[in-house]
Amino acid sequence: MTTTTTKAAPKQPPRRQQMYREQVVAALRKEFGYPNPMMVPRLNKIVINMGVGRAVENKNRIEAANKDLTAIAGQRPMIRKSRGAVSGFKLREGYAIGVAVTLRGARMWEFLDRLIALAIPRIRDFRGLPTKLDGRGNYTMGLSEQSVFPEIQLDKVEFVQGMDVTFVTTAPTDKEGLALLTHLGMPFRK
Repeated sequence: MTTTTTKAAPKQPPRRQQMYREQVVAALRKEFGYPNPMMVPRLNKIVINMGVGRAVENKNRIEAANKDLTAIAGQRPMIRKSRGAVSGFKLREGYAIGVAVTLRGARMWEFLDRLIALAIPRIRDFRGLPTKLDGRGNYTMGLSEQSVFPEIQLDKVEFVQGMDVTFVTTAPTDKEGLALLTHLGMPFRK
């Protein structure tokens, strides 16, 4: 008795990752004069954070943010809890006040592609992203609502919630980090 097995076709790498390997590395080597391709900065991870301060008043806000961030990122986020009590905000230690997810590998590249190609063009009155990095080659952008992502169904949104998206790179300087993100297609202000 013989069985035949069929090999699955090799999986294509995400579009932005392929673009990075084929175009961005060469462009950055030429621009900054890196003698070795391993010196070229790369995207390490993307961290998406939703701070849900109003979860103190309404516990359903954390669940809604968790559900929305799961749909956006493609993986389950971690629920962030407060470290200390702040009486002015009626906050006790251990209260759930946010959700965050860290994307690496193929999910990171897929999210970057969806962010640049689909979500950012849907932002109302968009004039370009500010070019301020953190001094270590990393970039954080804020979105005022989760409905710019096509995965979110507008009729099922319970609470409008903003989020921060942080791009962590291996770039040693802001200039190199900005060049990396620009070559990857981030629409910065001119």
